[in-house]
Amino acid sequence: MLIYLYAHLKKNSEMARRRKDELEEPIVDLGEVSGQATDFYERNQRIILGVFAGIALVVVAYFAYSNFYQSPREIEAGAQISKAQFAMQQDSFEKALNDPGGGYDGFIGISEKYGGTKAGNLSKFYAAQSFLQLGNFDIAIRYLNDYSAKESLTKSLKQGMLGDAYSELQKFDKAISHYKKAASASGDDATAPYYLKKAGMLLEKQGKAKDALNIYKKIQKEYYETEIGKNIDKYISRVEK
Repeated sequence: MLIYLYAHLKKNSEMARRRKDELEEPIVDLGEVSGQATDFYERNQRIILGVFAGIALVVVAYFAYSNFYQSPREIEAGAQISKAQFAMQQDSFEKALNDPGGGYDGFIGISEKYGGTKAGNLSKFYAAQSFLQLGNFDIAIRYLNDYSAKESLTKSLKQGMLGDAYSELQKFDKAISHYKKAASASGDDATAPYYLKKAGMLLEKQGKAKDALNIYKKIQKEYYETEIGKNIDKYISRVEK
């Protein structure tokens, strides 16, 4: 499943090209940097949800058939999370968080009731993404900090979401730090240049042209074959002026 996510992220995670007159525009648009904390996740939401749903199913299967240890709470949590996932896929984030219907718990309830389970841990990620979509950035940060990411890709997504949340809160130093961590955790050409570019643009926003240039040069050198890498020259030219 993680390989499947990687392939699709590589295809879909590049940001849309900016207007043709971008080189003549000296001001960095903060909305583009943060993407309103939704752009990357909206365009890849089904993939992300699918991967985490797959992880949840593996968790349920493991505990259902393991002769060493069976956890009714783990199985129950896995069953609970599916209803909230469905609500999230329908962009019903309030329902997904609190009451997806049918007597099922939302992500908040699942994370609280089943906090010691893997499904409960996944609920923290879902809750954070939902709060980001709703514009509740401080709460999203709290859930992201509580979420334990294991794989490199989930670690990257976690750090990137933290970067988006802090960017929306205009805490730019923290946002830049998390974008850099997201790129480092990813280490691939699907997400690394995406987060590096965000960090560079925030550095521009702060007037740190030299630091932004270093990041853009890194993208040019290490990710030159990606869509972002192929279009990074205009950002380099802008900060070299």
